[in-house]
Amino acid sequence: MKKLSLFCIGALASVAASLSYAGTLVINSDQADPAPKKAFAEVIKKFEAENPDIKVQYNLYDKEGYKTAIRNWLVTSPPDVVFWYAGNRMKTFVKKGLFEDVSGMWKKEGLKKLMPSAVRAMTVNDKQYGIPYTYYQWGIYYRKDIFAKLGLKVPKTWKEFLAVNAKLKANDITPITIGTKYLWPAAGWFDYLDLRINGLKFHMDLMDGKIAYTDPRVRKVFEYWDQLVKPGYFLKNNASYSWQEAQPFLYNGKAAMYLIGNFITPNFPKNLENKMGFFPFPTINPKVPDAEEAPMDTVNIPSKAKNKKDARKFLEFMARASTQTLVNAALLQIPTNKDAHAPNDVFLKEGEKILKAASGTSQFYDRDTDPAMAREGMKGFQEFMMEPNRLDSILKRLERVRERVFKVQN
Repeated sequence: MKKLSLFCIGALASVAASLSYAGTLVINSDQADPAPKKAFAEVIKKFEAENPDIKVQYNLYDKEGYKTAIRNWLVTSPPDVVFWYAGNRMKTFVKKGLFEDVSGMWKKEGLKKLMPSAVRAMTVNDKQYGIPYTYYQWGIYYRKDIFAKLGLKVPKTWKEFLAVNAKLKANDITPITIGTKYLWPAAGWFDYLDLRINGLKFHMDLMDGKIAYTDPRVRKVFEYWDQLVKPGYFLKNNASYSWQEAQPFLYNGKAAMYLIGNFITPNFPKNLENKMGFFPFPTINPKVPDAEEAPMDTVNIPSKAKNKKDARKFLEFMARASTQTLVNAALLQIPTNKDAHAPNDVFLKEGEKILKAASGTSQFYDRDTDPAMAREGMKGFQEFMMEPNRLDSILKRLERVRERVFKVQN
């Protein structure tokens, strides 16, 4: 069994990636948090044991640095496999000819039947460009013990949600923790408010650049958001914290709720396992069917990869039910292969139930819209949370970006 190599961000990994040779499979990954790091070490170990003629060079990167670095790798000297995301994040690279078409693998392995929930997110012009291995629900994770102490019930409507926030604030508990240092957690609030107010079709049309950010329906999203911002229901100075750095406020009882993806659950402290709860984002307009955020993670082959033969073997390995069962047991997420087994976890059971009942799913703001639009949009969301009185200038700026990015003709 070959030794697993792990490299941090830096020149060493880039240089090593460019020195691949036949029989070496170079994989670049952003799965650096403890649970996925351990899971993929096991995946690589099993893959190498099954393929003794293949030496895996597994380069591990910090998530935020990875998002920038991958754009350089793909056009210069890419690895053989990259970890990435479904939806528009993948589509952007496909349109530039940077990801390999793996439709033949999907047909050969019967993946459309095995992964029905993933087909739309993995398809561009009727072709598939990667293998999804996990997805997960978003929702509000909360301290059940704090709710019980204050006599609070899980809110199902916006009115009830506002009342819960007010009661928490009155008892000197920050209602909602959040870390917007890297912008994207704020996008979760924008997405859910838009989905609940305007619906999935409107939201996806906005993501596709078909609707103006100055549209009154978009402004309405921020008006609802302001009902949380103005009273101070969010963690103070949240732009100073990453999403990980915002977690302790929930765990030490200084905050009571966190809108986040299910990837947070492996981080719950042991002493709080029975005190953490989950509920879906409250309904705002009962006439709008509830859609949910369900981001999907993937492995893809760069078009300029040197060792595509072994890369395809790895993607086929990642598509297997047994591999997805192993990975998702560690991630505490939901496998895309329907023959795989999801972990016996209370949060995942809730997630599966919610996703099955959803009218549809979106990926996430920075995965559903154009990358240039996403960057400016998320800056705007963070700015709004800090300075809500700047809403007019923020919306005008985002509209100028939309017109430029999507080449809107006035």
